[in-house]
Amino acid sequence: MSSQEIQNLIRGGVPQAEDLDLRVVSSDAENALTCIPFNSRLVRPGGTLSGPTMMALADAAMYALIFASLGRQEMAVTSNLNIHFLSRPAPVDLYARATWMKRTGRQAVCAVDLFSAGSEQQLVAHATGTYSLAAQTD
Repeated sequence: MSSQEIQNLIRGGVPQAEDLDLRVVSSDAENALTCIPFNSRLVRPGGTLSGPTMMALADAAMYALIFASLGRQEMAVTSNLNIHFLSRPAPVDLYARATWMKRTGRQAVCAVDLFSAGSEQQLVAHATGTYSLAAQTD
């Protein structure tokens, strides 16, 4: 699946992704890069991007990785998400890169690094998450 096809599937299946203008920048079997363009409506008091925005982006990056690596898995569901907020994101586009930690037939565990545009080496958050995968029928 192409990154554009994955983006369309996520936006079609999760309407909030359309509201956030979620973008799947790139994806392959080993990682997925997603982005939420900066929007002042996503800023919380104190002038920083909201935690729920960062969590949604991390979750979407994991979902994109699953699609890129395993194909259409619309019934894959988040069963766990942990996030550590490390530094204040800049008021620019926010990116998330998801990679594999472990995959089994019924479970996918991912790590996600979140960073502001132009600052890939300075993480604003780090997340780990687990997706339950639907049983495959032959």
